[in-house]
Amino acid sequence: MEKLIPFIVPALIIIVVMVIVLTGYVKASPDVAIIISGLKKTPRVLIGRAGIKIPFLEKVDHLHLGQISVDIKTDSYIPTNDFINVKVDAIAKVRIDTSPEGMLKAERNFLNKEPQEIAYELQDSLQGNMREIIGTLDLKTINTDRDSFSDQVMAKASKDMEKLGIEILSCNIQNVTDENGLINDLGMDNTSKIKKDAQIARAEADRDVAIAKAEADRAANDARVAAETEIAKKNNELAIKQAELKLESDRKQAMADAAYEIQKQEQQKSIQTATVNAQIARAEREAELKQKEVEIHQQELAATVEKQADADKYAVQQSAEANMIKLKREAEAKKYLAQMEAEAIEAKGKAEAEAIRLKGIAEAEAMEKKAEAYQKYNGAAMAEMMISIMPQLAAEIAKPISAIDKVTIYGAGNGDGSVSQVSGNMPVIMKQVFDTMSEATGVDLREILRANTYDAKVNKNINVTGLDNVEEK
Repeated sequence: MEKLIPFIVPALIIIVVMVIVLTGYVKASPDVAIIISGLKKTPRVLIGRAGIKIPFLEKVDHLHLGQISVDIKTDSYIPTNDFINVKVDAIAKVRIDTSPEGMLKAERNFLNKEPQEIAYELQDSLQGNMREIIGTLDLKTINTDRDSFSDQVMAKASKDMEKLGIEILSCNIQNVTDENGLINDLGMDNTSKIKKDAQIARAEADRDVAIAKAEADRAANDARVAAETEIAKKNNELAIKQAELKLESDRKQAMADAAYEIQKQEQQKSIQTATVNAQIARAEREAELKQKEVEIHQQELAATVEKQADADKYAVQQSAEANMIKLKREAEAKKYLAQMEAEAIEAKGKAEAEAIRLKGIAEAEAMEKKAEAYQKYNGAAMAEMMISIMPQLAAEIAKPISAIDKVTIYGAGNGDGSVSQVSGNMPVIMKQVFDTMSEATGVDLREILRANTYDAKVNKNINVTGLDNVEEK
């Protein structure tokens, strides 16, 4: 145990230090001051940094350092220096004075209080300071020089706020109203003055315009009179000059009339020559003009034809390409249809071939079964089968005779050439058929006909029809 004491004491010290550190570590933000008090007379202040609080021996308090807005609106009308009741609405921005002296004052007044509580406690003091400043100023100064008004309020309130550890940052006047509407009257007075000044300025401007216009009219009239005088002088000089020219013209006209007859023929000749030359020149000019017009028309026609040919060529090309695409698509469609038809024909052929094959197999099997059955038949069964088809055989033999419409027989009618010869051929034919069947099958049909077993099954009466129109001659 004595050996462990040197280790236990340091361990206990370390544990105590860790407990103190873990339970007493505090950290302050820049807008909040943490005040640690208890051991020393002067509390420790932490602003934007961390510190250690000794548990159970020290206490931690908070003090808000951020900006606080305080509404210092007056609740009732306050008389100004010129005895006009007004209401003023202002906003003051304040904060805690972070100097050592200011912090001590603020700690005593606003410790652990929210910003709204601080603003409420400062409101009365700031409103009282603003009322005092309102009583020293007239209405016009308050309304027009609001910066000076707010500066005076700040200067007045700073002394009271300093005692509380508060620093005033700004004070802004938001609104000013009076009880009797004098501010509106002052505005109307200013408006009237502005209108009056504007009307005076307009009248002076109109006067200046009228004076300038009169001066311009006078100058224009003087210029017009001077111009008309000068025109009259020029007209007079022109009339004199025209008279002199007419006198000279008449004299020269007389001389010209005297020489007119002499020069008439020569002038006519010259006129005719000049006319002919002018006509020739005009015809040449017209011919050149026509030639130019023809050339221009030919160029226009060539351009039009060329453009039309290009357009037609482009249209033909487009149409050919479209037809080519159409034919190609039709060919592809036909090719696809042909392939489908070929596949269908091939499938159909395969199905038909398979059906034929199966039918042949079935028929072969049937024939094989039939042959086996025939092999089991005896003579009587075969005779019965042949006798059963004898009425049908007789009918088939009589068909050619029944198809005879008219028979003409030349003879006496009582010998070999009579009608009895035609009807007598049927038994003969039947006898020949019986004999042929007996020889082919080896079955004696006569013996079978005599048997009573098949007597009811054989029809021995053979009738020949179709000889109604037999005429004997």
